[in-house]
Amino acid sequence: MESRKSDACSPHTDSAEHALRAAVSLADLARIAATRIEPTAWDYYRSGAWDETTLARNEVAWRELEIHYRGMVDVSKRSMRTTLFGREIACPLIVAPTAMQKLAHRDGECATARAASAANLPMCLSSLATTALEEVRAATAGPLWMQVYISQDRGFTRDLVARADAAGIEAFAVTADTPVWGVRERDMRNGFRVPDDLRIVNLERPGGPTGHSGVGMGGALSWTIDPSLTWRDVELLASWTTRPILVKGLCRPDDVRAAFDAGAKGVWISNHGGRQLDGAPATASVLAPCAEAAHGRGAVIVDGGIRRGIDMLRAIALGADAVAIGRPVLWGLGAGGETGVTRALAMLSQEFDLAMALAGVRSISEIRALADGLVRVR
Repeated sequence: MESRKSDACSPHTDSAEHALRAAVSLADLARIAATRIEPTAWDYYRSGAWDETTLARNEVAWRELEIHYRGMVDVSKRSMRTTLFGREIACPLIVAPTAMQKLAHRDGECATARAASAANLPMCLSSLATTALEEVRAATAGPLWMQVYISQDRGFTRDLVARADAAGIEAFAVTADTPVWGVRERDMRNGFRVPDDLRIVNLERPGGPTGHSGVGMGGALSWTIDPSLTWRDVELLASWTTRPILVKGLCRPDDVRAAFDAGAKGVWISNHGGRQLDGAPATASVLAPCAEAAHGRGAVIVDGGIRRGIDMLRAIALGADAVAIGRPVLWGLGAGGETGVTRALAMLSQEFDLAMALAGVRSISEIRALADGLVRVR
């Protein structure tokens, strides 16, 4: 891979900073980031599995939901605030786990953590991070969660959870949709691999494979996952920590019920950003029945194709407690480091606030109370 473009000494820094100030949407941030992130890394971030149909459907499905707004409602006072796992947060928005953030900017996960903390929003750290979890924890006073894969070496996973628990990680999201790695053909064509100057630091172990030398996710990190996983492994994970467990990567109501039966305190409706099973349903299409199955049992998070504040409104109306964004955070990070992530989070939260006003709702609880009449399929 070529050297990454996001160095502060880049000759394009001044123009990029001007473009960042002028950006008005997440799509603007994506265009800036595409010029600053090394092309192979950019393809890694934007790629989906096989023909990328699920990747595309994730965005389209949100736009197919109409918002039947209310008129003549006093919306002069509004609140986006909500609570997740005992923490009050500024709005129902979470930074989703995304791998190897130093591919986007040299400050990587710490820049993202600082931006999330300043916005009083939770960040979920990827286990494939390029920064030690303790360093990320030190960078944020806000809620910090961690995504984990249950690897073939259960003892290693148990030790990682204990390490994260001791560092102050507040919740764990265990990935359920990756018994094997999805086929991402952009990475195969590019020969994508972890660059020699980066480390998947939280998964390193003395005497064991780090997987840094393989090509593609399957070649590089196959040892970190296990095709033999069952719900019993979620029960096992829950026994290792008193922190809340979320099961991430679900699209079926029966799996939602099984997650709570196994001891989860939350479910995360996700198709891995369209990067695992191509042909999986868009998350907007399955959120409502999954949220109904979860009702009263725990938190419901959703990600996948959320690009506007109106998408957040749609998701809350369909039963989500919060939405998570992954690629838009990387766009902000690539466009301008911590400042860029701050812009991305601010854009989405400000759009959500305006969407609430225009829809005639003043709080998260009011969105939920009006859900059936507020959002409908075209």
